[in-house]
Amino acid sequence: MKILSLLFLTIFLGNGCDSAKAQEISTAVIEYEANTRGFYQKITIKNQMVTVSKDRDGNDKPVPKKISDADWKELVEYFKTVELDSLATLKAPTQKRFHDGAAIANLKITHKDKAYETTSFDHGYPPKEIKKFVNKINSFAKK
Repeated sequence: MKILSLLFLTIFLGNGCDSAKAQEISTAVIEYEANTRGFYQKITIKNQMVTVSKDRDGNDKPVPKKISDADWKELVEYFKTVELDSLATLKAPTQKRFHDGAAIANLKITHKDKAYETTSFDHGYPPKEIKKFVNKINSFAKK
């Protein structure tokens, strides 16, 4: 009987942690921005909605689109692997942005009234620690 109750408690607590992480991303605001002199793109994700802006002056009015449940679940899984406190210390794997070889990209996550931001990195070449997460974010701009 003790084993059965221990097993039940373990499963119950394990599921509680997953739903807590899903709740965390639903209250977070994720902003990915990439730009050069001739290119601008800002992807904002908030509460299972995504907006993509390609006008740095803010003249366009991007229409929010709902993220599919499958894509949202995948994004939540990648979000779980992101260490928010270490975002500012991540090193960019390439330096193409220094000579116009790639757009300059930044990732900013606002969670519980605190902003976590990466240093700049090359668009398309994010730090390995957040690569899957950033690539998933960028996939919404292609749809």
